[in-house]
Amino acid sequence: MKNILVVFGTRPEVIKLAPVILELRKYPHEYNVVICNTEQQKELSNQTLEYFGLKADINLDCMRENQSLISVQSRILTALDKVFEENSFDATIVQGDTMTVLCGALASYYRKIPVFHVEAGLRSYDIYEPFPEEIMRQMTTRVAELNFAPTEKNREALLKENISEDKIFVTGNTVIDALFCLSDEVLNKAAEFFRKNQIPVDDKLVLITAHRRENHGTRIDRIIDAIEYLAKEYSDHTFVIPVHPNPNVHDKIHSRLSKYPQIKLLKPLDYPYLVYLMKNAKLILTDSGGIQEEAPSFGCPTLVMRYETERQEGIDAGVSVLVGADYDKIIDYSEEVLSKSKSGSRLQAQNPYGNGKSSQKIEKIIRNYFTDL
Repeated sequence: MKNILVVFGTRPEVIKLAPVILELRKYPHEYNVVICNTEQQKELSNQTLEYFGLKADINLDCMRENQSLISVQSRILTALDKVFEENSFDATIVQGDTMTVLCGALASYYRKIPVFHVEAGLRSYDIYEPFPEEIMRQMTTRVAELNFAPTEKNREALLKENISEDKIFVTGNTVIDALFCLSDEVLNKAAEFFRKNQIPVDDKLVLITAHRRENHGTRIDRIIDAIEYLAKEYSDHTFVIPVHPNPNVHDKIHSRLSKYPQIKLLKPLDYPYLVYLMKNAKLILTDSGGIQEEAPSFGCPTLVMRYETERQEGIDAGVSVLVGADYDKIIDYSEEVLSKSKSGSRLQAQNPYGNGKSSQKIEKIIRNYFTDL
């Protein structure tokens, strides 16, 4: 039996690693899976774990309010060092490009324990877009023993960086696997939640998320300007914004947009509630990476409020449009969708990020890796 440590700290990491954990735990004679939550997003990550019926074996409580990148990195590394000191692991699994990912990979590497990187090979090649994630994922690649690339484009990026071909596997993205975990019962509960809170989920729903660090400051001001304009021009639509708790985002959004009855400002939503909104939205505006991957499964037009995206496949497939924090672009592209009926704006393209079987592929690759040692 192999002892495998799975390290995460944010909600997107939980969503994308939960299907992998569940798949590995189908084989209790092969793997002992230990779940470690750095709690980089304490409330959000634990909330999402519960949805998947999972609970962390180790909680590190590493976050502090308004801490610097250096301080959080040192805190997570120190806490993980103790985890590795007190336990014996055969491999560490990390996902994506957060501070937790980099620290999990480094702490494992320092102990000469193999690192398996889920969602490897995403690149913008601009070290400040997204910041600091672009550098974190590039550094994680350098120490990873297995790189699970969602798409062929991601594989090609890794090959260009001289990563050995036998360390790269195209698997699709596990975020699509997570969507297939949703039952009708769960979605019905989500529908009831919005009914009780008097939030119309109909053919005139616009879902908006904005939280990325590079959009703080004047960029979030421009994004809010655009949302305010759209809410006035399309006052018969409902604009739902699950507001990120970071005060750089939260305070500005509430101070500017809370006065509009058609704008519903919510606390961060549990995963199935967010999926329910994506499934029913007429338009999505987001700077999230995960939503770029999930929305195509529902045929929903998506405007990506970033200047660079490492998820170029969606742009190439025409399922999303890169608009940055550009006021005019956000307005122009939004009006193209909002001026039509929902049925007239649906997308027919296939989701370029996967078919829901990525976790099965990853488990087989891990099994073969240990068999070949």
